[in-house]
Amino acid sequence: MKLLFVGDIVGKPGRKAIARLLPDLIERHEIDFVIANCENAAAGFGVTRDVVDELYRNRIDVLTSGNHIWDKKEVKEFIEDYRNLLRPANYPDGSPGWGSVLTNNSSGSSVGVINIEGRVFMKPLDCPFRTAEREARDLKTRTNIIVVDMHAEATSEKEALGWYLDGHVSAVIGTHTHVQTAD
Repeated sequence: MKLLFVGDIVGKPGRKAIARLLPDLIERHEIDFVIANCENAAAGFGVTRDVVDELYRNRIDVLTSGNHIWDKKEVKEFIEDYRNLLRPANYPDGSPGWGSVLTNNSSGSSVGVINIEGRVFMKPLDCPFRTAEREARDLKTRTNIIVVDMHAEATSEKEALGWYLDGHVSAVIGTHTHVQTAD
């Protein structure tokens, strides 16, 4: 299976790039599944219903987020209308939405996606390591393809989670810093 992960989509320029480039990338490279981080897609902070719909129209299968997910207050009203729009799984119990999802790709294979937020230089949340391990253990009973978006400031924290989950998930991908770091 060919999977494409798109890092933080920032504002209208990011959405325009998705609309212009993603359909061709999917066709040319025969991409089966697309994950993208959308937490900055609405004017650089947060996400709106219209933005979510626009991104899904551009063939993104799962949208992840991070510390800016709640920047547009309206997200609390609609996040549960979109099962494939994730907020970090290590947010407190009772937070709206979901931190992981099991869905199918275009050929019917099951894909699990986990969204985690780091704690280094960020607000304190539940332990990202224990939360990711728990979510992965649950998804592993239903699929062998599990991708983790570790939305964090410190590359070292992303790398540590990758080592921690080695052998339990297919990939740990880092988002948040808005600079290419290959993490």
